[in-house]
Amino acid sequence: MTATADRAAETLPDTEGLSFQDTLNVLSEASVHQHFDAFLDIAWDSPEFAVDPDDPRWVLPKLDPLGATEWYQSLPLERQLEIGRYRYANIMKVGLQFEQVLIGGVMSHLIGMGNNRAEFRYSTHEVTEECHHTQMFQEAVNRIGVDVHGGPKWFVKVAPFLCLAGGPLTNVFFIGILAGEEPIDYLQKMLLRSGHELHPIVERVMQIHVAEEARHISFAHSYLVERSKDYGRAQRFGLSLAYPVIMRVLCDVIMKPSRQMQKELGIPRSVMREVYWRSPQSEKLLRDTFGDVRMLADELGLMNVVSRRIWSALGIKGTSSRFRSEPKSAAV
Repeated sequence: MTATADRAAETLPDTEGLSFQDTLNVLSEASVHQHFDAFLDIAWDSPEFAVDPDDPRWVLPKLDPLGATEWYQSLPLERQLEIGRYRYANIMKVGLQFEQVLIGGVMSHLIGMGNNRAEFRYSTHEVTEECHHTQMFQEAVNRIGVDVHGGPKWFVKVAPFLCLAGGPLTNVFFIGILAGEEPIDYLQKMLLRSGHELHPIVERVMQIHVAEEARHISFAHSYLVERSKDYGRAQRFGLSLAYPVIMRVLCDVIMKPSRQMQKELGIPRSVMREVYWRSPQSEKLLRDTFGDVRMLADELGLMNVVSRRIWSALGIKGTSSRFRSEPKSAAV
């Protein structure tokens, strides 16, 4: 891991072996003492953060599925820069939309919660941080200067209803939270570890987001493990079937360019079919993205004969991580 990614990971305290309540107390204290402000911790108006459309750092790296294609690499530099700025901005816009769903769902989950609950305190810390993330993402999009729309139209339309699931369908909602957080976290860590030169706006936003998402993902994992103790046989089986489907569907929302983006950028259908997810490199990326998620599914008892077939059919079956954020082999 690079020094940049190392610093980003420093905000995740050690909670191994702690009870659920103690874990929440530790995460809450970490949120108090190690947090970021979208407008204090990013030097938006400094000269190095200026956005120059001709800056070569807007070229997509080969780590990006679209940036790795022969189609993209054969384009004139001006066109590569244009597509790169659009892609970075759109990923941030999608991230913003996911954060909004999380905020709404968590508030729906907490509305009837009783007093003296550590879960209430940590969850509201997390929502506070996510509000800063929405401001940070939107400011970055505004500065990059591309009028992107984020996720596909169907997702934007159903997003307000997904917020309501935080109350009656809490387990499903928290699985959805991980489905939104894990892919973007994996991509950002991969880029930060790669040493690829990013524009300062993109790099700083990623650093902050990775640092605080470490706590948020840790909470979602801990929450699901704690709640899994109460799963009945039928509920566990139903969740085992829903779990990989939710992961796969929401992964596409984050990682795959929407139809509107494809149209505006003129991405050929043949390229989309290859990149998402038929080439060996893209198939590996898809599998690797869910290493931590598969590890959690094992821990929750959600891997069985039927669910494993679903993981395989969706192209996300693979070896589970041995520990959180385990680096993946570069070999295809």
